[in-house]
Amino acid sequence: MTMSLNTGDTVPRFFALIPAAGVGSRMKTSCPKQYLELLGKPVLWHCVEAFLACEEIGRVCVVVSPTDIWLDRIRALHPLLDDGRVCFLRCGGMTRRETVLNGLDAMCHEWAPDDRVLVHDAARPGLTPELIRRLVDTVAVSPDGGILALPVADTVKRRKDDRVETISREGLWLAQTPQMFPCALLREALARYEQVTDEAGAVEAMGMNPLLVEGHLCNTKITCPSDLALVEMLMKAGKGR
Repeated sequence: MTMSLNTGDTVPRFFALIPAAGVGSRMKTSCPKQYLELLGKPVLWHCVEAFLACEEIGRVCVVVSPTDIWLDRIRALHPLLDDGRVCFLRCGGMTRRETVLNGLDAMCHEWAPDDRVLVHDAARPGLTPELIRRLVDTVAVSPDGGILALPVADTVKRRKDDRVETISREGLWLAQTPQMFPCALLREALARYEQVTDEAGAVEAMGMNPLLVEGHLCNTKITCPSDLALVEMLMKAGKGR
């Protein structure tokens, strides 16, 4: 099944994959950061709901650790998220790469090789349907895929051998998620290249050239305790627009 663009072209189906197997040790909390409460809901739930608000997304797959003890408790408190488009996979790995690759392997029977998968950090609850649609609309027919990212606005410094130097910020972008690629391409890239920190890095190692689509500060990743308050403020500001 394909979806039609206004131009008369056809595009593959779109699926979301959210790796949520991390423990978030830098947050120093009693549960992983994806389950922390933010504006009355777990952080992870905000991510899932953003995808569910987009009819373009046919499936939302959340990949958790096989030993996750929090997911069932959270789902019991938020039954509205038991949407038919959402599935939870207990096949997360030790690294983000392993978790995404395991998720792709688990869903390969359902997704065609040329379907697009949007991989999104479970700790980016400020994602909006508008950002998802911007990425899909811009990258839908690109064989190289693409990602949300922010142009670097600040002066960049690098410390090397006890010296500080200024680096030109021209052409520098900060990667965000979702990162969207053809399913088969991403699966092959992650299987080949282990030393990558995001999906785009693996695809770039294959010689591809992903597109950069401007994201938004609201899509900031929660990494340390102070980030939670910052993201909450940004999300509240966004609701007021």
